Amino acid sequence: MAYKVINKFIDSEDKNTVYKVGDEYPKGDHKPTKKRIEELSKVHPKYKVAFLEEKEPPKDKKKTQSAKD
Repeated sequence: MAYKVINKFIDSEDKNTVYKVGDEYPKGDHKPTKKRIEELSKVHPKYKVAFLEEKEPPKDKKKTQSAKD
């Protein structure tokens, strides 16, 4: 599962990689734990923001036929 960065942060568990707003998380071959994903997805008690949100899956581009067709 890929995640979208919603607030800039430095990931201390990924060699201090800088993640900017809009980046995909994780980068490269880094495999964060489920616990780490949860920590970054919830509002951080010190910084008062969350850093990640689940990335929406791509929309199906297939056209569906309407009942009129």
